[in-house]
Amino acid sequence: MALHDDVARLRQQRGPMPDALQGVTKDRIRAVLRALDLGANADLVDCVFALLDDQTDSWFSKAPAGSKIADGASTGHLACHIGILQRGGGKLDREGRDYWIKPLREIGGFEAITLQDGEFIAGHPVAKSPNSAYRLEPGVRAILGAPDDQWRGLLAAWAQADAARGRRAFQADMAELARANVDTGHKDLIRASVEQYAPRFLPGFEVLYIDDADGDRISDVERARMAAAGVNLALEDAMPDALLWNRATDHLWVIEAVTSDGEVDMHKVQAVKRMAARCGKAGVGFTTTYRTWKEAASRQGPHQNIAIDTYIWIQGDPAKQFKVEG
Repeated sequence: MALHDDVARLRQQRGPMPDALQGVTKDRIRAVLRALDLGANADLVDCVFALLDDQTDSWFSKAPAGSKIADGASTGHLACHIGILQRGGGKLDREGRDYWIKPLREIGGFEAITLQDGEFIAGHPVAKSPNSAYRLEPGVRAILGAPDDQWRGLLAAWAQADAARGRRAFQADMAELARANVDTGHKDLIRASVEQYAPRFLPGFEVLYIDDADGDRISDVERARMAAAGVNLALEDAMPDALLWNRATDHLWVIEAVTSDGEVDMHKVQAVKRMAARCGKAGVGFTTTYRTWKEAASRQGPHQNIAIDTYIWIQGDPAKQFKVEG
């Protein structure tokens, strides 16, 4: 029987995962990732959570006796753990691993290991081996499990021990200082996207929620709107800047207003489509909006990350929208 069938059966037997593993919640994981300027996309958070799983037996058939997922998990194992065991859906697309393995591997937060002769050894000596695996670096595991008043100090020491980590921590500090200036422009662009772009280019769509406020990201009024539209956002779902719904066609539309980052990329499309399918929606469309052509060029020059079959709108050139085709 395929691994995903075994994991689906395990999920059915055990039910949802606990809120914490080794005493670590996903909120703590998000805080640590943000402090490293890695963002907190749901897949990366859930991948770290999977590698804290000391309750589930290893899915390697020849793993050392008593081994758990936390002792070493392959990309396929992690895809099943995130998608099936944690979320109750299908396994993650392995092609998305650059989003949920690579960011922490590059700075040493995930250790590359291989199952060989019944034990885990360091590195991936054989490319694309089914026995290649990952585990949390001990320092990261200690940071995640540290008391509230200690984890930032441990993280600072861990970051300073490596140049790449140090750069990440510095970038996070600078981003925090700049955020106050960016936020106002970001809120203005979200409002323009909803009040100028949507009426012109998305007739028939009504706003379910706008993510431009401090505190709770979704108000009680917006929750009521989403409930009436049959939309339920779970913790693992992507949170777009604006979510709209067409009552007649039962389609959703996502708008991402970009002043620093956050375009509609392939990962975001996949994540929102999973949510839309779970909610039984007929489909979902996407638009990335920018304030000016200059800002769009400054982002897309180096990144070129906007997904195919989505749209772009420029606030400074509001009479047109552009479709990205491959």
